[in-house]
Amino acid sequence: MLLSSFGSGKIECGLDEAGRGCLAGPVVAAGVILPDGYQNEMLNDSKKLSAKKRELLRGVIEKDALAYFVAEVSHQEIDKINILNASFLAMHRCIDQMEIKPELLLIDGNRFNPYQGITHECIIKGDGKYASIAAASVLAKTYRDELMTNLAKTYPHYGWEKNAGYPTKAHRDAIRVHGSTPFHRNSFKLLPEQTSLPF
Repeated sequence: MLLSSFGSGKIECGLDEAGRGCLAGPVVAAGVILPDGYQNEMLNDSKKLSAKKRELLRGVIEKDALAYFVAEVSHQEIDKINILNASFLAMHRCIDQMEIKPELLLIDGNRFNPYQGITHECIIKGDGKYASIAAASVLAKTYRDELMTNLAKTYPHYGWEKNAGYPTKAHRDAIRVHGSTPFHRNSFKLLPEQTSLPF
């Protein structure tokens, strides 16, 4: 069972992102504040759950959370500020919009850009340890998957409804045949054989 809190006695907000390693689309972050002592046996790191379970949990989290918000940073912004800063910016946008102001941020991972005066803790593999981070990982993943599935209707060759923009063989083969789309990240190496500068 995941830990219900960091034990700080403060209002804790779990934060996680989805889509950092993708070749296309935005990076999406979610922030979730859960009730004290919250438990849900099904809740886990979103990567360890089936799509069906994630969708089921999405509704449960949105109902049970004291506050939550999902924010994105576009592929254009990623190209300007790099994916790491874009991930932090997406998290900051979540905190900006939270209806309850958190007093402690629980961040999945080992790095974070501090947010205006709110203490944070970076927790490696936190989405498999703390309920609020796991809940954030589920919301970020389901929101982003839905977004990429909708984009796939306009750009059907790339299989985004299945790969969500990650660099699968099918996705890269489609880039070779059809080229990139306006939603691909130009700062990323879209193909393994791609060189940094064309000659």
